[in-house]
Amino acid sequence: MKVRTATKLPDRVAALGPERSFTLKRSPSQSSGFLGMFQAIPSTLVTLDDLRVFVAVCRAGSLSAVAREQSCTQSAVSQHVKRLERELGVSLLERQARGVVPTAAGRILQTAAADGLGGIDLAVRRLQDLIRGDGGSVRVTTGATTVRHFMAEAIVDFRRRHPRVSLEFETEVSSRSCFDALAAHDLDLAWITIGAPVRGIEQRPVVELPWVLAVKADDPLADRSNVGPVDLANVQLIRLPENSTSRAHLDAHLAQAGVRWTTHTGVADWDTAMLLAELGLGHAVVPALPVGHGVGRNSLRMIPIPELPPLSVGWAARRWDALSPLARTFADTVTQNCAGMPTALKPTGAVASAPVRRV
Repeated sequence: MKVRTATKLPDRVAALGPERSFTLKRSPSQSSGFLGMFQAIPSTLVTLDDLRVFVAVCRAGSLSAVAREQSCTQSAVSQHVKRLERELGVSLLERQARGVVPTAAGRILQTAAADGLGGIDLAVRRLQDLIRGDGGSVRVTTGATTVRHFMAEAIVDFRRRHPRVSLEFETEVSSRSCFDALAAHDLDLAWITIGAPVRGIEQRPVVELPWVLAVKADDPLADRSNVGPVDLANVQLIRLPENSTSRAHLDAHLAQAGVRWTTHTGVADWDTAMLLAELGLGHAVVPALPVGHGVGRNSLRMIPIPELPPLSVGWAARRWDALSPLARTFADTVTQNCAGMPTALKPTGAVASAPVRRV
């Protein structure tokens, strides 16, 4: 099993030729989509690397950031973009004080290129799987703590049944960045917090997680059977990640309840929020995560917040019906293992047997 913690743009299309290039010629049938981008010019030679780099620059908003990711110079990254601009005859990026953003034309190309590259990568992956026979790989992007809380048993089960299959996990910091990685790379699946629809991405909820208030065992609220949103206005809350879907859900529901909360501490993930609450550095409003992996600790209390709607988590893919059989099997294995997972919900030292609700 491989774990990739950096967002890279690996070359998955070497089999298409040593230069990894293709010629896009004008055709009456190419009126829309990935190839349709180029029908306005008689003949264009564009490399896949040009398009990959351009999509990466749009995503990162910085030429230098992509240069660091690719271990090349900023000038080399700029040349990829300039070649596209020269061949297409339009400006694709707008330089600003803090990086770059795509122009209107750039946004059109970014969307089409991301979709097209994703399809090419998927096709190459499927061909490689056919060559390997019963081997192959499943590539998943998700947050740093997901594997421990939602996938540990499923991974063991899957590897027992498919020992020759490679499982690779790419860590991202939010559901939004998971969507970006899923669209830009040759990834199969993303485990995300279910949110608003995203163009070109299919979301499938798996479980609903009730919200809880995590407090230290000797906190004045520790003996409460439950709390309401109004109770949160009088405590110092540990702030969830700024761009996370769970933070957006929580902020929206508290705003609807008329709660203005204060915070002096921010974290990157749910586990860190609970750890800081256990240390007495504040109170953490987090989803009730499955127990069995360090959540049910005697020094921490989880108090239900029944008035807050539960948070849905689950799978995302570019196209569910285009997933390889192995990727679908892994997704189904995780989904089945999530059914009936217990969570720590009671304000007692023992772990309660309250199941996560499967959607």
